[in-house]
Amino acid sequence: ADIVTPNIDSIGRNGIRFTNGYVTAPVCAPSRAGFLTGRYQQRFGLELLPNEGDTTFGLSLSEMTLANRMKALGYATAAVGKWHLGTQSQFAPQQRGFDEFFGFLIGMHSYTNWNQPNNPILRGAQSVVENTYLTDAFSREAVDFIQRNQSRPFYLHLAYNAPHDPMQATSDYLSRFPNITDTDRKTFAAMMAAMDDGVGKVLAKLRDLKLEENTLIVFFSDNGGIPRVNTSKNDPLNGQKDQLLEGGIRIPFMMQWKGYLPAGAISNAPITSLDVLPTAVSAAMGRKFSDATLDGVNLIPFLSGAETALPHDKLFWRSGITQYAVRVGDWKLLFFQNSTRLY
Repeated sequence: ADIVTPNIDSIGRNGIRFTNGYVTAPVCAPSRAGFLTGRYQQRFGLELLPNEGDTTFGLSLSEMTLANRMKALGYATAAVGKWHLGTQSQFAPQQRGFDEFFGFLIGMHSYTNWNQPNNPILRGAQSVVENTYLTDAFSREAVDFIQRNQSRPFYLHLAYNAPHDPMQATSDYLSRFPNITDTDRKTFAAMMAAMDDGVGKVLAKLRDLKLEENTLIVFFSDNGGIPRVNTSKNDPLNGQKDQLLEGGIRIPFMMQWKGYLPAGAISNAPITSLDVLPTAVSAAMGRKFSDATLDGVNLIPFLSGAETALPHDKLFWRSGITQYAVRVGDWKLLFFQNSTRLY
């Protein structure tokens, strides 16, 4: 109740909120790789986080991304925010289907110490001098991209790093939470407020340009929270980031497409971030889209009522040799902490 996110919440009110929305990994890089390809990331060897400084790490060049597919359909494409899918030039967003990039390439970045020699803020491939609270800078760039591309179809990949550590917020955002006495919790609330403000600016720009009813909007997190680092809470789910318990992989997940999807709906069907790619590509093409290499499915027929079955009869996870899981219906089999569990 102390985390106030009215703009993020509005996506659920104006669209569909998924109570069983999953990502494919309990940590960021493999989760992002699965989402951007629509394929389980184990299929192309990106299962775990890279070691710091591993320059060989990157999203396999054999994989086609959502940006590649949207660009092929005539869409302007942009990535804003965190990348974390390779630092070498061949892995950069501009080589993976994105026309534009503004953000950073590794796993984390300061929000207030912008100009770090070994971790620059980039516009395309060029480092830039930034002096705006980083979450606000990402919101600015996202709104600008929409403004410039309002007359053509576009795909915007807005990947906020908030509320990932380091825990940093401005006095303006902190001042909104005078009743939170825990300093860390107040900072977390302030960081979330900044992200929510940014989501609000994006939604407002779409509304102002009369694009809202023709834009598919998806919001989700790349993994569960890690309470000891940022005071996040995964209640009532068990577990956290780095774990295949529900708290590590079952995340806030909302989808809005006014005029096409029902408003204020709640779906209890298990879905996954792998579904975003086929859903978006089908929407862009205006017809059924199939690719046998994908593990995700187009959710539109299930959400519109045209399909009555569940989108998935099984979902799978693996995080190295120490954790793996499968969900079938309401059952989940999990190997975790050297024990096999059935929930």
